[in-house]
Amino acid sequence: MKRKLRILIDTNIAFTFLSERNDPFSKEALKIMSFCARGKIYGYLAFHSLSIIWYLCRKVSERERRRMMLRLSNILTVAGASQDEVINAIQNEDFSDFEDCLQDKCAKEAGCDYIVTANLRDFINSEVPAIAPDELLKFMEDNL
Repeated sequence: MKRKLRILIDTNIAFTFLSERNDPFSKEALKIMSFCARGKIYGYLAFHSLSIIWYLCRKVSERERRRMMLRLSNILTVAGASQDEVINAIQNEDFSDFEDCLQDKCAKEAGCDYIVTANLRDFINSEVPAIAPDELLKFMEDNL
């Protein structure tokens, strides 16, 4: 029996899904989250993505933001990183963006196969390979 695919949803994909903004990858974000919600794939979200999304949604009422966080947390498993991995991320100069390095460490700790992101160039040096939303959906079509 094949092992279910494990993915970490980058903050940009999760935010697009929640905000229902009209990004070039909004339809893909919805499909990917639907796969996760239905248990077709295991979806994860880095722990710090919640606080970033909370901040990005600051113009929305606190009650609505809490509803949004619960919605995400009911679809995706929140992944963390160990003390050693956080220290490794702090010392890692191969990433220009510390937040992306933390995404990678959370994906590694969760045993993810991919990080799903709209910003592939930000994950060139990641330990867990990054994949674009449309590439993941193509992979899912070919392997279901």
